[in-house]
Amino acid sequence: MVEPIGNQYVVSRPVYSENSFHNENQKIHRYHKTFLDHLRLFFGCSAEKAKRVAYTFFPIASWLPMYRIKEWIVNDIVSGISTGLVAVLQGLAFALLVNVSPGYGLYAAFFPVIIYFFFGTSKHISVGPFPVLSLMVGTAVLRLVPDNPADPDINEKRVVVAASVTVLAGIFQLALGLLQVGFIVIYLSDSLISGFTTAAAIHVLISQLKFVLGLTVEPFSGPLALFYSLEGIFTQITKTNIADLVTSIIIMVVVFAVKEINDRFKAKIPVPIPIEVIMTVIATGVSYGFNFQQKYGVAIVGKLEKGFQPPLAPSISVFKDCVADGFSIGIVGFAVAFSVAKVYSIKHDYVINGNQELVAFGLSNIFGGCFRGFAASTSLSRSAVQESTGGKTQVAGLLSAIIVMIVTLAIGFLLEPLQKSVLAALVVINLKGMLMQFNEIPNLFRKDKYDCLVWVVTFVAAVLLGLDLGLAAGVGFELLTVVFRAQFPKCSQVANVTGTEIYRNRKDYTNIQEPQGIKIFRCPSPIFFANIDFFRDKLTAAAGFNPLRVLRKRNKALRKIMKLLDKGELHTTPKGVISTSFDTNESDYEEIDNNHIEELDKPINTADLPIVIDWNADLPNNIKVPRIDLHSLIIDFGAVSFIDMSGMKGLKAIMKEFIKVDVDVYIAGIDSNLLEKLERCGFFDDDITTSIIFVTVHDAVLHIFIKKNLQSIYKYRESKEEIKETKFDAMNTPNKDSKANDYSVAIGSQL
Repeated sequence: MVEPIGNQYVVSRPVYSENSFHNENQKIHRYHKTFLDHLRLFFGCSAEKAKRVAYTFFPIASWLPMYRIKEWIVNDIVSGISTGLVAVLQGLAFALLVNVSPGYGLYAAFFPVIIYFFFGTSKHISVGPFPVLSLMVGTAVLRLVPDNPADPDINEKRVVVAASVTVLAGIFQLALGLLQVGFIVIYLSDSLISGFTTAAAIHVLISQLKFVLGLTVEPFSGPLALFYSLEGIFTQITKTNIADLVTSIIIMVVVFAVKEINDRFKAKIPVPIPIEVIMTVIATGVSYGFNFQQKYGVAIVGKLEKGFQPPLAPSISVFKDCVADGFSIGIVGFAVAFSVAKVYSIKHDYVINGNQELVAFGLSNIFGGCFRGFAASTSLSRSAVQESTGGKTQVAGLLSAIIVMIVTLAIGFLLEPLQKSVLAALVVINLKGMLMQFNEIPNLFRKDKYDCLVWVVTFVAAVLLGLDLGLAAGVGFELLTVVFRAQFPKCSQVANVTGTEIYRNRKDYTNIQEPQGIKIFRCPSPIFFANIDFFRDKLTAAAGFNPLRVLRKRNKALRKIMKLLDKGELHTTPKGVISTSFDTNESDYEEIDNNHIEELDKPINTADLPIVIDWNADLPNNIKVPRIDLHSLIIDFGAVSFIDMSGMKGLKAIMKEFIKVDVDVYIAGIDSNLLEKLERCGFFDDDITTSIIFVTVHDAVLHIFIKKNLQSIYKYRESKEEIKETKFDAMNTPNKDSKANDYSVAIGSQL
């Protein structure tokens, strides 16, 4: 019964062990589906299920018929044009990271968008090239097709490799989506993604320096490639093309300044100033008008083929050589896109489907790769443009693809005089958001040092080893931190907060009391093979003694006493053992301790002996045995989510060791499923029975009070002036009257 009294409540109920609780409260036996039931459900078909599956795999069917043309079309048109112009420039720029001709960047900005329009579930992300993915594809391209000026087909070979790696990444994404394992993204934590993308931004920055400076530097891939690239840049720094450098600096300064204005006054500016487009048009006109290529020897975009080239079949040999690249590209691309999509879905209150997103990006990359594009995800800056300019649905994305198509089919030739250094400058400016993630390190260090360590290790590994190996190292280290957190949990001893039934860490509060002779141990972790020894050590430390050592000392002392009794040097009375003045030499019995070590681990049965020994009293003839002030040990299982067979075996062993030295052991707050597993696995026996399992820690404590015939006074503060006391009287015959098992606890706010 619960009676509310103001901001307090009074509880009156029996002390519940798990046995008594189940006796009074009948449990519903639910039918648990078998594997065959799940198969029938999965392969079964109904009109409702068919409709749900159709809407799942073709999300466009659920939102396009409800499209509000009058309300949304203008916003989507403005957003589509703005996003399309940015997509054209980023496609050209990110193609430099893939080490293919800039024109193929337009393919990567067109084909994936069309496929995502039909299969994607996010309304706001802008699908297309992403600098991190482009660099990862470019790393594979350089590894398989290194620089060789004598090879006239090198560009075509690189396109084949880039397209094949993209198709492979799409196959992985599609397979994971169809297998409904979109949850795999949970293994890439926010701190890991942040550290990885920051390292990737460093790689991108270094890779673009050669274009900014107008240098010809041999590309590198693999571990330490970043440092080899820096070495190549600095050894040729005196050959810097001044025209490229000046142009890049002007572009970066102006674009950065206007972007800051856009961010600061975004509430007042209806549409962000398209400064990237404006500066690109100006730079293209200046380069064409003053013939920069001939006068200053700058590298330009060059000829852009009008129209789309025919599709090509991916290379199986590239598949074999790039399995790891394809998988990592697929996972990173999905993780980044899903993270951005989730932000906008929360902001605009709609649901995205992780598995369907995998399917959508898988199909987008397969389709885009077959048409000579490279890996697509979403660009943070491009998605921000699409959302901030009023985009309501993926119709804006479709219109942005149409802008890219117009450039590809009709006006792409106008961009041919554009300097590559301008594209490189735009890439560098777009790295600002990722480079600013360095600011997360102090915050992570204050909030969670493990997450901070994951960030730093992932960043360092990706910088030193490259993006593919760095990602693998980061994921491995992240999983290792999970193991360490579970293997070495922060165990604690808890005690009662005065006047309540609440138990907290005894080191954290002043108004807390630990019942005499009772220790309450809490382990906030699963108990399994990796941490059972740690659990044993912490439990022993909480108890204050090693029960196995105490047991051996007691058995050794008992053998001495029995030997003295046999010699007549001791005699007994009904009250215990009475000693003579004979002094026993401790060394006479060392042989027993050494030769019968296994027997000393077993308690000697004193039921048939005419003696009763108080092990905490002074023993005769200077026999020394460690004294134990503990009579009950409660293990709080409230935070234990599972226990494996090794953990079960170790727990049972340590519990029996305490029982052998007359310490009662109880388990409190155990989950019902975990209790069922203990029963199913034969955990309980004659020594450890289900009667030691209690619903809460407080139930276990009150049971001990009853059993030990103790009294406990619980105090609570009702006001600054008045203190009320509720007293629990343990009765000699607690089962005679059920009221003897009732208790009342008053809980009040601490004033």
